[in-house]
Amino acid sequence: MVKVAVIGSSSMDLVVTSAKRPEAGETVLGESFKTVPGGKGANQAVAAARLGAEVYMVGCVGNDHYGKEILKNFADNQVRINYVEPVTEMESGTAHIILAEGDNSIVVVKGANDAVTPAYVKHAKRAIEQADIVLIQQEIPEETVEYVANLCHELGVPLLLNPAPARPISENVIEKAAYITPNEHEAALLFAGISAGEALTKYPEKLFITEGKRGVRYFNGKSEVLIPSYAVEVVDTTGAGDTFNAALAVALAEGKTIEESLRFANRAASLSVMKFGAQGGMPLRKEVEDKME
Repeated sequence: MVKVAVIGSSSMDLVVTSAKRPEAGETVLGESFKTVPGGKGANQAVAAARLGAEVYMVGCVGNDHYGKEILKNFADNQVRINYVEPVTEMESGTAHIILAEGDNSIVVVKGANDAVTPAYVKHAKRAIEQADIVLIQQEIPEETVEYVANLCHELGVPLLLNPAPARPISENVIEKAAYITPNEHEAALLFAGISAGEALTKYPEKLFITEGKRGVRYFNGKSEVLIPSYAVEVVDTTGAGDTFNAALAVALAEGKTIEESLRFANRAASLSVMKFGAQGGMPLRKEVEDKME
């Protein structure tokens, strides 16, 4: 069983479904409202655990009702919470999600996730140095991502950076991350001034640009390759990217090739969109393997 450390956000998702996404100043009638555990870090931790990894979550929640629910959800999914601390001066993070017209729109309020500082992460160094791979995202402070990139490089532990939500990233982080997984919008921001193809060529077998239902693109050292996604009936796309990143990390940690890992990640992500909620559709390992066959 591979060991995965996830450093990132934990939130409660407040999800509204509607036939139509409201324009500015417009009010529409929704169809349903649900609260479900989320946050990019928590999503990736749960997905990796369901795919068979031993997962340590490094993050913060508020000392509130949402925080208690988030911790219970980690326990229910066998995610180790030795390094998840409730903080009293901040509320738990929330994500406000509208599901409409076959896609999602999300507003994130970071809350206690801003307490995931370099000093906080330093206390989790043991889990990081023992990990086969570390996952990190950008719903936590920018300086924490920088610190973790330097720490993983120093310890010789591969770091998979999912640069979402989009914001500029230092050249130091880009160089020290083992793998980077932006979508097309995030890649355009990260590598402004050069084309996606030029960026892929510059970072062979390191930069993987996800293209939604088309799949994921990378440069294998000789040519650009598109690993296609799988056609499924979509219910909710929330969390598909997190499932992809977790599955990619698990597969790479297990020693699968780049192409094998990307196909495994695409298959897991495709299954995740067939049910409601960021974590609701995240598949178990056997489900993915059965579909791969």
